[in-house]
Amino acid sequence: MDFVLVHGTTQSPASWDRVAKLLAAAGHRALAVDLLTPEDLPVEGYAQHVRDQYDGERPVVVAHSGTGVLLPAIAEALGARSLVWVAAYIPDFAGGRCLRDEARALLEPDWIGVDPAAEPAKASEFLFHDCDPETERPALDSLRLFSPEVLATHPAGPAPEVPSTVIVPTRDRTLRPGWMRQAAKERLGVTAIEIDAGHCPHMSRPAEICGILTGRG
Repeated sequence: MDFVLVHGTTQSPASWDRVAKLLAAAGHRALAVDLLTPEDLPVEGYAQHVRDQYDGERPVVVAHSGTGVLLPAIAEALGARSLVWVAAYIPDFAGGRCLRDEARALLEPDWIGVDPAAEPAKASEFLFHDCDPETERPALDSLRLFSPEVLATHPAGPAPEVPSTVIVPTRDRTLRPGWMRQAAKERLGVTAIEIDAGHCPHMSRPAEICGILTGRG
């Protein structure tokens, strides 16, 4: 099975390295795509940018954090068989609100205004607090800001028609676990899978994430 792994707003594709290696060891193909471009694109442009990086068919598409905004469009462009939302924003498909409209309900107050890519200590506090010392160094090395205006302002379109899995880290210090849990139920009609981790479980708990992705978690 193919997995297309989409980095979040504060990390590069390297954030998926550990999960990708585990997926490959289990006999799957994993591609961590890069969303960064020389100039900001519309949502459809980022979806095509991912399409240009992937040469397979019907992958499982996995997105982290704020790139949940892009996940439905990317999945449609790739003809995805299913979607996985990892500590991710789930758009307001019925109401059409954008991420900016929901930010104060979604984000933990102490996280608002923090740029972890510029402040490694803040990254350790908010993103990687559950990482062991061996993991924290590559986690910090993966920091890179990706925050085009479209992520904040794009109004939600229709809900995806393919199945979704939602992974909620119960010790997330950036996105509210309760909000993600409720959004999974109300917006996607699924019960979230909860994991004892912070906002980046693909860094701190890669084997658990791999197990969920492959159906063994």
